[in-house]
Amino acid sequence: MEEHELTAILRRFAESEWELISLPSQAYLAGEDCRDTLVAAIEQANEECGDCGCEYDALYQRFLELKDML
Repeated sequence: MEEHELTAILRRFAESEWELISLPSQAYLAGEDCRDTLVAAIEQANEECGDCGCEYDALYQRFLELKDML
């Protein structure tokens, strides 16, 4: 269940218009070995935008909780 949730979160990030999270999410979903880049990008996004009130705020936190499943 959590693995499906993680994939769904990555798809949302991949569909975003913010290259910081969309590009590494798309690459990971395409099978590229970029886990560290992806995690770093989401951590940066969380720092820059994690409390702005947008729809992604909760997704950053949940992704970071589930990242060990990558």
